[in-house]
Amino acid sequence: MTGRKGLLIMAARSETGRAGSGASDVYEVDWREELDGDRLREECGIFGIHNHPDAAAIVALGLHALQHRGQEAAGIVSFDGRVFHSERRMGLVGDSFSDLATIERLKGRAAIGHVRYSTTGETILRNVQPLFAELESGGLAVAHNGNLTNGLLLRRQLVRDGAICQSTSDTEAILHLVARSRHVRMVDRLMDALRQIEGGYALVMLTNKKLIGARDPLGIRPLVLGELDGRYILASESCALDIIGARFVRDIDNGEMVVISDDGVESIRFAKAQPMRPCIFEYIYFARPDSVVNGKNVYAVRKSIGVELAKEAPAGADIVVPVPDSGVPAALGFAQEAGLPFEMGIIRNHYVGRTFIQPTQSVRELGVRMKHSANRAAIEGKRIVLVDDSLVRGTTSMKIVRMMREAGAREVHFRIASPPITHPDFYGIDTPEKEKLLAATHDLEGMRRVIGADSLAFLSIGGLYRAMGEESRNAASPQFTDHCFTGDYPTPLTDLAIASPRQMAILAEAD
Repeated sequence: MTGRKGLLIMAARSETGRAGSGASDVYEVDWREELDGDRLREECGIFGIHNHPDAAAIVALGLHALQHRGQEAAGIVSFDGRVFHSERRMGLVGDSFSDLATIERLKGRAAIGHVRYSTTGETILRNVQPLFAELESGGLAVAHNGNLTNGLLLRRQLVRDGAICQSTSDTEAILHLVARSRHVRMVDRLMDALRQIEGGYALVMLTNKKLIGARDPLGIRPLVLGELDGRYILASESCALDIIGARFVRDIDNGEMVVISDDGVESIRFAKAQPMRPCIFEYIYFARPDSVVNGKNVYAVRKSIGVELAKEAPAGADIVVPVPDSGVPAALGFAQEAGLPFEMGIIRNHYVGRTFIQPTQSVRELGVRMKHSANRAAIEGKRIVLVDDSLVRGTTSMKIVRMMREAGAREVHFRIASPPITHPDFYGIDTPEKEKLLAATHDLEGMRRVIGADSLAFLSIGGLYRAMGEESRNAASPQFTDHCFTGDYPTPLTDLAIASPRQMAILAEAD
């Protein structure tokens, strides 16, 4: 993002005047963070289909279903048997790929697509994916979900050796590695490249003859295989299969590359077998509730999280109110376990874009209510439990608590359906630096004072694992990638030895 920066000094204050509910902390945040809230954001979603007469249109529909994974840009690359065609646009899928003329320009029976959210800097057209290059062995288009933790090192080495980079994306390093491989076959070149990259990633790639998918050795980022009328599909989530009436076949395994051609599907392992560690935030927040990720229904998991939260952190209250939309399933589980009524005490406006700019402080204060509004009839005079999926900087929570009090809530008890986020992510999730994570700089009471709630509680790491169907977290070999809560990073963070997290993000933007 670009534009003027300013600091907004916010103090969360109780308007009830009761002891123990006030806030004494002063918390500085960038005013743009105040406008956009402090939600975690996924970087992208990917989709591809092979040998379908309406390939580009099918990809566009799949990207619609994956829009929640990235809202800043979208792109599609197709192949007609002779020429690759590319359309990459800023904005939402529906703004760019709903008109017939655009789809007709994307000729061919194979296509891949990408929706993107950038972490830092502005989103510019040359960074929009899929990226495409003409190589010695033919054309190659790549769409990438995740982040390479050695992307900056690879980029520096490639540039030093004479590579000319056209973007600031770490995805471009993959194209260069494939181009420089000494292998002859494209599949072997791709294998060579995959063995040089680190981090959490899922890739969908298109060549002259094949649709290829790959998932990182730990399975941090999701990727599924589907089938529609005998044609195979690759997608970030199963919900993208549902929208086109496709059949879910299976998850792509960790460390697996699948090669789809007219002959069918070939599975190749490019990394040694090891236990899978999928990102636990897919279940908490990122994946759509109707998706099935690694065999687990996301909606059911989120309800189970709410049940565990109610067991661990009950509150004397009259109603349970979700922070929409991601807090809804957990709040349902909490309400059912606690035996409390579930009420939509907050109404979300789904038609407010992230690019709305409020130039002055007074207008910005009015803008706080643009995305969320209090349902006064449901909460006035009530003791309420607010349930949200996570707490990052705390700015959104401050606003919500203040809104509830202004709407007449007697007490506001905040419950977070995940453990405290104490460490930043480097695998494709937009998290701030550690010093901007509220849980990394405040204890529980300090966080409660900052957001202005009467009480605050988080789900424990043990409760989270129980909700995931595990008896406990295996400390020696964790079942999930949970470093944001534990600091246990599952792969080397090679680039951290070269640059700070902010420098790394600016120089090698995550995708």
